[in-house]
Amino acid sequence: YGLYDYLRNSIQQLELPQRKAALIVPAFETLHYRLTFPKSKAELLSMLDMGSLYTFRYHVRPKHHAPTDYAKWRTATMPYRVAWQPDFEPYVVVRRDCPRYDQRFVGFGWNKVSHIMELDAQEYELLVLPNAFMIHMPHAPSFDISKFRLSAGYRGCLQTLREEFHQDLSRRYGAAALKYLTAERSL
Repeated sequence: YGLYDYLRNSIQQLELPQRKAALIVPAFETLHYRLTFPKSKAELLSMLDMGSLYTFRYHVRPKHHAPTDYAKWRTATMPYRVAWQPDFEPYVVVRRDCPRYDQRFVGFGWNKVSHIMELDAQEYELLVLPNAFMIHMPHAPSFDISKFRLSAGYRGCLQTLREEFHQDLSRRYGAAALKYLTAERSL
């Protein structure tokens, strides 16, 4: 509730049109198909403490949203900066002129990861909004995630696309892009 207005106000207060920043909207999830949506951060925290909500994908892929720093978010009253980490894939609000999603990554796999990596390579600030949140509702697996899980060929193609993407980053951003390749190889 009120997220749109909060985002508009944050964009103005943080002077987003004049700076390169990605506003991170912390993500949570429920395992229930029905949920009374929290009307405030305080309500969300209560639901989190009661176990009816969880930080997004904490039990499946915790590192994908861990850089959001949910412990800090709980008490934050001001936006705070976080650093890029491998496989980070937050939900963000960005200017229209930001880099687009790489069209190689359609379907399942690496669309948000590659986008955040490109934003980081272009030195975007990654700012977590203290009073914004979204809740992912359960749904049936997508056709593409099923293909990813069942097809070694699909996973192989995705790996090839990731390698191409790293090469493209290296060409565009030079030595600054080495941290992405190093991070990928250490996984």
